[in-house]
Amino acid sequence: MELPSSNVARHLVLQARANPGMTALRVPLGVTDGEIAYRDYSFAELDGRVDACARLMTEKGVVRGMRVLLMVRQGADLICVVFALMKIGAVPVVIDPGMGLRSFLKCVKRTRPEALVGIPVAILLSRVFRRSFAGVRVRLKVDGTAFPRLLAERTSAELFPMADTRAEDLAAILFTSGSTGAPKGVRYLHGMFESQLRLLDKLYHFVPGEVNLPMLPVFALFNPAFGMASVIPELDPSHPAKADPEKLVAALLQNKVTNSFGSPVLWRKVADYCQKREIVLPSLRTILMAGASVPAELVRRMKTVAPNGECYTPYGATEGLPLASIAGEEILKEESAQHFGAGSCVGRAAPEVEIAVIRVVEGPIGTFSPILRLPAGQVGEIVATGPVVTLEYDALPEATAAAKMVDAEGRVWHRMGDLGRLDSAGRLWFCGRKAERVILPERVLYTDCCEGVFLTHPEVNRTALLGIRRKGRTVPALAVEPKKGKFPLTARAKDDLAEELMVLAQGYEGTRGIETFFFVRHFPVDVRHNAKIHRLALARRFSDGT
Repeated sequence: MELPSSNVARHLVLQARANPGMTALRVPLGVTDGEIAYRDYSFAELDGRVDACARLMTEKGVVRGMRVLLMVRQGADLICVVFALMKIGAVPVVIDPGMGLRSFLKCVKRTRPEALVGIPVAILLSRVFRRSFAGVRVRLKVDGTAFPRLLAERTSAELFPMADTRAEDLAAILFTSGSTGAPKGVRYLHGMFESQLRLLDKLYHFVPGEVNLPMLPVFALFNPAFGMASVIPELDPSHPAKADPEKLVAALLQNKVTNSFGSPVLWRKVADYCQKREIVLPSLRTILMAGASVPAELVRRMKTVAPNGECYTPYGATEGLPLASIAGEEILKEESAQHFGAGSCVGRAAPEVEIAVIRVVEGPIGTFSPILRLPAGQVGEIVATGPVVTLEYDALPEATAAAKMVDAEGRVWHRMGDLGRLDSAGRLWFCGRKAERVILPERVLYTDCCEGVFLTHPEVNRTALLGIRRKGRTVPALAVEPKKGKFPLTARAKDDLAEELMVLAQGYEGTRGIETFFFVRHFPVDVRHNAKIHRLALARRFSDGT
């Protein structure tokens, strides 16, 4: 069977041919005699299961180009369903369920899926909220009994004919987390997924036979392309901050995991657990952290926990990833700069990607002109172009116009909504989200350029720069999330801690004038990584309404 040149599922077929008996997937079943029991799938077994799933969905009426909403839990079933849809040439629609029911239903209604593949409660949801699911005419229930039986009945040695998809064909619709705005569906083309694989390989040099623990489910879909085994972690992707570090560490050790992707929140939990118990993770070679700024302190701790590994921070967004990358060693070298107002260095542009910083413009730009570019050292909006940069949002022409620009060569540039600067060496420094900057009459304050200054305090876990409204004007303030066991319980304790933080603020010109402090036990964060702080929500909470 001839395979298409642009389809992520083709890599699974190629691995099934080249390494049929090699482990592709390990799914946890529970703990037996102190060890995690797994159900293993070889590449040949997984590809056969995917073909059976493709036959089942085809029988149900799923066809090429059809939009299929996925509401399946992380694990073998999710991976199987996504690869099967890719083979059919259908379009998976992935929406974070943790965004809340109201937002979720709005996203479903706007995307107009024609099919739903989901767990029983998802099927029920589609019948209760019929208006949002009005276009759905195919429903496939994924449960623990009937679904496996249906797949077993359709298992065959005959290969499922894969759709002849092209690079410019729509492959998937993936929703943003909506951390600083309404969630938006991003249109991914088959060629973009292939480009992501190519750039990830160039950046991180994955080797066939490696073992990956993907703490973000989408990364499990890329592993067959690299000949890597995926160990499914025991965590709820909708609430990663609630993950049990004992289970994660057990999986890392037992499976001799060589590389893993997770948010800083997850890696901090792993580091805390390991350091308290003097546990070392000797097999870890590549540690990817993304979803929020990565502090040097976390990198340093992970180097003690995984002495044979290196931390990397890929920079990007749902609209384009990876755009840049930096190694942990370089983060440590720039630690003092991070603490004293320079922002966070996120490295150099990825291969085939071009990054620029332009002057801040409110509203659509349309045409990307060279006169918009700012020289090195000046803070502006980060924009990027390249084969991994998506072209448009789904059914949101105004959002597309606001976020996309086209240059004289016809290349599409994405406006990240992030502020930053390029240094003389061509490295990108992240300064914060454009929507979260604090505009004062005499200056502008940027979150990442201010917050790091206060992280030097031994009792501070995280901070959030806010622009609060007081008596009709904007006042700079800082929300503080103290470390566990360090929350000030009395008014005197709060005053003392605030005074110490004020001294830190006065020591740097960029934070001088921040004199209002609020103490919060737990910051509101995004649903995907549980790492991006909802600063605008905090600002509304502490404003007086004027």
